[in-house]
Amino acid sequence: MPLSAFIPVILIYLFGITNLFGIRPDLVTQSLIHGALGLSIFVFVRYFKINTHFIRSNALPFFIITFILLVGTHFFGQEIKGSKRWLDLGLFPLQTSELFKIFYIAFFATIFAKASHELHQSYLFIKTLSIALVSCVVIFLQPDLATSIITFGIYFMMLLHSPVSRKQITTFFIITVLCLPIFWFIMQDYQKARITSFLGTETDRAGSSYNMTQAMIAVGSGQFLGKGLGMGKQSQLSFLPEYHTDFAFSSLVEQFGFLGGAMLIGLYLWFFSLIFFYMLKHIDSKDFDRRYLFYYLVGFSLMMISQAVVNIGMNVGLLPIAGVTLPLVSYGGSSLITFILGMAFIPAPPSKGSGI
Repeated sequence: MPLSAFIPVILIYLFGITNLFGIRPDLVTQSLIHGALGLSIFVFVRYFKINTHFIRSNALPFFIITFILLVGTHFFGQEIKGSKRWLDLGLFPLQTSELFKIFYIAFFATIFAKASHELHQSYLFIKTLSIALVSCVVIFLQPDLATSIITFGIYFMMLLHSPVSRKQITTFFIITVLCLPIFWFIMQDYQKARITSFLGTETDRAGSSYNMTQAMIAVGSGQFLGKGLGMGKQSQLSFLPEYHTDFAFSSLVEQFGFLGGAMLIGLYLWFFSLIFFYMLKHIDSKDFDRRYLFYYLVGFSLMMISQAVVNIGMNVGLLPIAGVTLPLVSYGGSSLITFILGMAFIPAPPSKGSGI
């Protein structure tokens, strides 16, 4: 992992802390504790023998453990606003789907890295697809439609780069598109309302369209330079819901304006470009360690990119409202620690003649 990638990560995190100080100063200390805990985990993983070989060799047990936590959340989780997505750990509620995604990526990276062109590809496709579908269904039932879609998208992108035949992938994609109307009938009512309000077929500004309307007002009121730290009326007067989590980007732009929002997006693009070029170095490698590194980076980068795109898109009215956090900016221990853990699992490039 190039050291330069940590520069935009640190700057984004500081941007998030500064934004939180302006809208919820009472949560700044807790967010710093989350960051310190995440950093401690990073140091432990990187420097105390929890290396890539260990994670890769135990990918299946870690996947099973986190999947059990995911299922357990459905029965024993903390219910917030009709959803059971969190287990109460005392220090902070753990969103198990966030932790699960990291080991889900490591698990599929191991499977695809072991695959070769000589392997029976039908078995590989059916095996991985079944695991991905079951995982996404469990997340969907929490209910968490956006995370289940992102989780499946991670698998699908890794699948596209695998040895699985393009004919199988294309057939599955066509079948999925044809079956999309069926999903409408199994979605929750509030999920349908978010989509219809986004498409303009429902304009209840006091109901299903309220969040999107207030987010766009907050973004627009920031203008070019913003209203200043702690001066955002949409968040200070609580017109903007979840202004420190799902709509942290709207509150940030209200405080720091178009310039602040553009700077934040630029930092994300800087980080993603570094990861992308690091990933390209291993794209066609025949070495198992390098293949694992490539697949892990594909999954991890898509997880981060999709969350950033979905969150920013819904904040500016380009995408339907979804409960997806903005990495390193939205307040939340699960999201922050999961990102840092994912960074810790990115292995250093293997030296010639040696494993990771």
